[in-house]
Amino acid sequence: MSRINELRDTLIIGDRTAEELFHRIFVVSAFGGITNLLLEHKKTGDPGVYALFANDDNDHSWLDALTRVGAAMAERHNAVLHNSADRTLAENFVRDRIEGARNCLFDLRRLCSYGHFRLSNQMMIVRELLSGLGEAHSAYVTTLMLKRAGVNARFIDLSGWRDETECSLQERIAGAFKDVDLTSELPIVTGYAQCREGLMREYDRGYSEVTFSNIAAYTGAEEAIIHKEFHLSSADPALVGIDSVRKLGHTNYDVADQLSNMGMEAIHPNAAKTLRQSQVALRVTNAFDPSDPGTLIDEQPADSSAVEIITGLNVVALELFEPDMVGVKGYDAEVLASLKRHKVRIASKTSNANAITHYVEAPLKTVRRVVSDLEAIFPSAQVSIRNVSIVSVIGRDLTGLNAFSKGLVALEKAGIDVLAAQQSPRNVDIQFVVPQDAADSTVVSLHKALIGGAKANHLKKAA
Repeated sequence: MSRINELRDTLIIGDRTAEELFHRIFVVSAFGGITNLLLEHKKTGDPGVYALFANDDNDHSWLDALTRVGAAMAERHNAVLHNSADRTLAENFVRDRIEGARNCLFDLRRLCSYGHFRLSNQMMIVRELLSGLGEAHSAYVTTLMLKRAGVNARFIDLSGWRDETECSLQERIAGAFKDVDLTSELPIVTGYAQCREGLMREYDRGYSEVTFSNIAAYTGAEEAIIHKEFHLSSADPALVGIDSVRKLGHTNYDVADQLSNMGMEAIHPNAAKTLRQSQVALRVTNAFDPSDPGTLIDEQPADSSAVEIITGLNVVALELFEPDMVGVKGYDAEVLASLKRHKVRIASKTSNANAITHYVEAPLKTVRRVVSDLEAIFPSAQVSIRNVSIVSVIGRDLTGLNAFSKGLVALEKAGIDVLAAQQSPRNVDIQFVVPQDAADSTVVSLHKALIGGAKANHLKKAA
């Protein structure tokens, strides 16, 4: 979004004229870095407005953080808006939203000081309120920019700002689009939608893709297109080299789900489910290579068996070893209950007669709480944790490729210690568990052995 002014003349307008500009809907996320400032930094965990407000000890540091958000928003929109009148409108929009949020949070804290109201019960609503500011700002600014370029763009705000009605996500979308004329208007829509279900409660930062997929389903779109900064390719070009990777071109929702499980989301799995059920195909493109059709994701099976993509995920191996486990039920259920209680995501698992290993994606301090739970429940068991990586070989159909054995041979030749490996009967993925410091070299070795060089490389010109 921070490069939306570049995309105006290519992706959005390009060489389109008159009616060709329309029959499309753009769902936008916040400008780069804004959501981190509003909530918390996604990678470093540095607190934003939300985190500071949640832990406020009367120093009101969240107020300064909110002021910083306003300044950052101004910096972002001034970089893409070149008309002074548009900049003034954007500045007024930011001031209204920031001051409105400031007053709202002040009133909420004052209300909760009476004791009958608990601030903790309102924090998810606060998180949604703050998050919606970012998407509303970027959608409004994009609309201003397009109008200045002569496009009849329309700002569609699903964030529920100053809206006293309570509605479902479907009702929110239907109400917003009831009088939109897609033949003559180009809707620019907020990725966040306020609704009864509470999108952040269920999806946290994955909400924009859920909004996007529901709009596609509601409008009966021919395709739902996600514009990323890169092509969906056979591996990370930074690891295996841009001359070696290949664009996927065509895959299916099974592969998209496997990628999601490995933390490499083409789309949120719940959003994919909505598109699947509505029979809407998904396309993932490189926004900065608009002439390339990207990768189509639909329900079609593969024409032939092939490895399509290799990716890795850093996880913690949580192993419960109990010699007396064999033949006794309940061990797995207790582990799952503890993981669920501490909101730990499971990427994969294995088990044998007396050991269960869950590969989980969570901070070590959270996993240690799970270990404490299990040690209390099973005092004679040995519970251990270890940082490892899962490198997954994924394809629509891996039947007959001998990819499992070829992968093991390749890793042995590369001197990589394989801690565990497994392939499910569905033949859509193979998982190799390796030490974390060997993850990158594992991806490189497997890509060379199972995919090789690109037959038709569309990535070099777009890089």
